[in-house]
Amino acid sequence: MIILGIDPGLATVGFGVIEAERGRLRHLRHGVITTPAGTPLPRRLLSIAEGMEELLSIFCPETVAVEELFFSKNVTTGLTVAHGRGVILAAAARTGLSVAEYKPMQVKQAVVGYGAADKRQVMEMTRQLLGLASVPRPDDAADALAVAICHAGTAASLLGRLPPG
Repeated sequence: MIILGIDPGLATVGFGVIEAERGRLRHLRHGVITTPAGTPLPRRLLSIAEGMEELLSIFCPETVAVEELFFSKNVTTGLTVAHGRGVILAAAARTGLSVAEYKPMQVKQAVVGYGAADKRQVMEMTRQLLGLASVPRPDDAADALAVAICHAGTAASLLGRLPPG
């Protein structure tokens, strides 16, 4: 199964594409969609939508996993990022793909085994699980790969609970 993991943002949207098959994970690609500061919000949202459409077209994932937003200090920034997340969800839904959403704590639990793990631990485990020579950069892309890994584990767990077909 090809999984597109997304770490939503407005200035930077992280993406990570993995293949999960029979308990094995294979890194396919990671990177970011960026929108320049100072660009009007509608134009930035359009850029994110176009970037998502391109990723969906190139990688043809079977599912999209998106990190839920967590913000406690700056509500204005959180609301702006939420606009970008909405565009991401709409782009995925437009293709008819299933979309899974995970809280940051769920991603940390799935990747590190500890829901309060720090960012460095998550990035290192992401590197190890995907057999990469170095920690994926930028951080937003590493976060997106972690979301994809979380979904791979969750999907495999759910499949293991299904009755035989």
